[in-house]
Amino acid sequence: MSTVALLLNDAAGGAATPADFMAARQQMAFTLGFHIILASIGIGLPAITLLAEWRSLRTGDTVYAELARRWMKAAGVLFAVGAVSGTVLSFEMGTLWPGFMDKYGQVFGAAFALEGIAFFIEAIFMGIYLYGWDRLSPRAHFATGIPVVVAGLLSASFVVTVNSWMNQPRGFRLENGQVTDVDPLAAMFNPATPVQAVHLILASLMVCGFTVASVYAVALLRDRRAGRVDRYHRLGFAIPFSLGAVCAPLQVLVGDWAVRFVHDNQPIKFAAMEGVEHTEAGVPFRFAVFEIPNALSLMLKFDAGATLRGLDSFPADLRPPAEVVKISFEIMIAIGTALLALAAWWALAWFLRRRAAGRDGALAPRRDLPWHPWFLRAAALAGVAAAIAMEAGWTTTEVGRQPWIVYGVMRTEEAVNPNPGLRFGLYVVLVVYTVLAVATISVLRRMRRRPPDPSEASTPSPEPTEVGSPS
Repeated sequence: MSTVALLLNDAAGGAATPADFMAARQQMAFTLGFHIILASIGIGLPAITLLAEWRSLRTGDTVYAELARRWMKAAGVLFAVGAVSGTVLSFEMGTLWPGFMDKYGQVFGAAFALEGIAFFIEAIFMGIYLYGWDRLSPRAHFATGIPVVVAGLLSASFVVTVNSWMNQPRGFRLENGQVTDVDPLAAMFNPATPVQAVHLILASLMVCGFTVASVYAVALLRDRRAGRVDRYHRLGFAIPFSLGAVCAPLQVLVGDWAVRFVHDNQPIKFAAMEGVEHTEAGVPFRFAVFEIPNALSLMLKFDAGATLRGLDSFPADLRPPAEVVKISFEIMIAIGTALLALAAWWALAWFLRRRAAGRDGALAPRRDLPWHPWFLRAAALAGVAAAIAMEAGWTTTEVGRQPWIVYGVMRTEEAVNPNPGLRFGLYVVLVVYTVLAVATISVLRRMRRRPPDPSEASTPSPEPTEVGSPS
């Protein structure tokens, strides 16, 4: 790698042009943004699939089993596409950022190796699970899905350790510009790893839960217009939406942890996130057009008069693009708050239906409470909103670290490939990924059609016992 990097530097005069540098950043941002949504669904979809299969084993209800089959088939398609986009990202690390990989690959390389092992385990057991339907006993088949979930979580966690290391580099020393005394474990378990790993996993579960539920919310709206509420769609909505709803309040707590961590360890990023231009005491909380005097100091330091550092206390060449960081952070917060409110609406509907069922005895619980049209409309938008929040969060993390690729150690322009023509790679990636996205959506649309069930046409279904929804 070092020989290649030296040759590239010699050929290009040692530095990439501004256009190529920007193209490299845009290509990395685009491919990472594409992959992170697939990875999020890959983390959450096997989990809700196992939950549906577990309910099928407990109750003998074939609707749960049908949902599990459909969700895991979709997971298989998205896993294949995610493997492609993840492989592209791996190559981009070397082709776009050879300076980074050449110098520090030995520090964080162990995390990528472990991620590869977790990925292979996930792929193997996903194949067994997909082809094991009707070939294994029900309990054995369920057991083969557990490694898929565990390996998916481990794979995501190992990747996050690399990003967290880029924010809080540990596990090495620099002597005369050379990396020495490498400690891969110290690099992986750096101070940022716990908060970033938990934050990402919860965000991934929310994206998956709300995205899958949004598909069934649209179907439920169509059912209401037809004068019925199909049980298959109710259960298909209730399981993933409940997952997202449970994670939403947890993510608020973890988000507070993350913001405090950034303030303590990356104060310049914090100042950009919160729009703190000048160092001052009693800093107000500003959000869009709203401002609450002294609130930011109070929330952060539990002291309304506490002094917080502003962007003007840092050299201009070390400041990130503050407006981009602030806007992306506000988008993430706004959407997270809206999803929390939607989760609270779902919990309130659940409580009121339980209460109505208990009060009325044998009378059927009110069917309109959780399936109100406005709730379903909001839920139908929740999937896209959660994905946007995920992208905004990554923008805050990555852009907020600029101009560093490794915080405080290596600047991004030092890591980029100096070879000319990087922008042409961006054009190719845009075309290929557009085709890939269209093909994936087309396949998933074909898979969404539910085959007719003669038994449902002739015999009305009993009231369901729904996971996360009143019964």
